Amino acid sequence: MMKILDRLEEWIIALLMGAATLIVFIAVLHRYMAGYAIPGLQDWLLSINMTWAQELTIIMFVWMAKFGAAYGVRTGIHVGVDVVINQLAPKNRARFVIFGLLAGAFFTAVVACLGGILVWGNGFHHVFNQWIGSTEFVPEGPVTPDLEWPTWMVFMVVPLGSSLMCFRFLQVAWNFLRTGELPHHDHGHVDGLEEEDRKSTRLNS
Repeated sequence: MMKILDRLEEWIIALLMGAATLIVFIAVLHRYMAGYAIPGLQDWLLSINMTWAQELTIIMFVWMAKFGAAYGVRTGIHVGVDVVINQLAPKNRARFVIFGLLAGAFFTAVVACLGGILVWGNGFHHVFNQWIGSTEFVPEGPVTPDLEWPTWMVFMVVPLGSSLMCFRFLQVAWNFLRTGELPHHDHGHVDGLEEEDRKSTRLNS
């Protein structure tokens, strides 16, 4: 189950990053090519509405950042100043590490709750009443300027991403209590490079 969650988290980040990059590339190419007075082509390009591209990429990068933050907690890629803590005795160091992780979990849990309130007040209350068939009058909520998507859908990343990040803090804290190890990311490591080196060594030998 945990492996499925890990892979889903990675796939969401990768797909959002790749799709946002592709959309930006197409939008820039469209704007650039539309400036050339090429008969037929210019009129066709100008007839294509690409004003939504910037708004969509901003939304996608925000979602990517929130899920990426949770991924960073799991893999240990967040920058931390631990020079003083590492000089402490092992027991005292462990106490500070656990305190920091639990503080992170508490903070992200609060953000998730506040995000849920934000989503509820920006139109999800109206949608929920429609689902249950309630006749209570609740405003539909605002929409985004270009895409005209309900803002509650966009803001949903706050409770979802923060809840996942809170879970990752608790997961790291639990693993630290059991093993005494924290996730560590080697910034010089490139996935697949060691395998390629081993293959080339076998071929050369």
